[in-house]
Amino acid sequence: MPKLGPQSLSHGIVVHTASVILAALLLPSASAFAQEALLEWFPIRPVNFDVALRQQSFAPSDREITLQAGVTALRYGDAEVRMVYQYFSIHTDDFQTDQHALFVNPRWNNVIDLLDFPKSMPLNRILRHLFFGPLEDRAVPYVGGILGGVLSIQGASSPGLLYGGQVGVRFPVARGISLDLSLQYTQYQVTFQGQSGESQQWLFLTGVRY
Repeated sequence: MPKLGPQSLSHGIVVHTASVILAALLLPSASAFAQEALLEWFPIRPVNFDVALRQQSFAPSDREITLQAGVTALRYGDAEVRMVYQYFSIHTDDFQTDQHALFVNPRWNNVIDLLDFPKSMPLNRILRHLFFGPLEDRAVPYVGGILGGVLSIQGASSPGLLYGGQVGVRFPVARGISLDLSLQYTQYQVTFQGQSGESQQWLFLTGVRY
């Protein structure tokens, strides 16, 4: 086997060093590319199940409990679109009503992190600490919109328009399971006891996502 001289040895060291530096420069780019957001259609999960305390102005005007369930229709990074079904029912001696709502719910997760400035004291970190305390790094705050329809079985045969918005936060509590809390405002057209009208409703929802 031929012996390597000092010049060949130095050349080999230079080539090896250059290879290491080149790999170090290229690896961050590959990692960043791998972490780019991917568009996902109907990933379905996470699935959510919620119970809501509901205050409304018409059909009827009172406080009631509502059930809600949804799946993920689209996801891209921190943005997601959910498809949600909501059910509400009252049966008394005086009246009865069953209302079914189906709506799309686009959400922007981690919305507070858009306020990542100034560098010395980012607003998003201040708000997270103020609102969530020791859970600031686990909380996922979000804002969302609502657009769909409501059908009352005892009323009109065609659904009434439903629209509104929401703010909320979810906290991971176990692997793949989160506690979801939100405040939601909607307006919708509905027929109740033979009268057509528009109801305004506030809902406080709590449930799980998995």
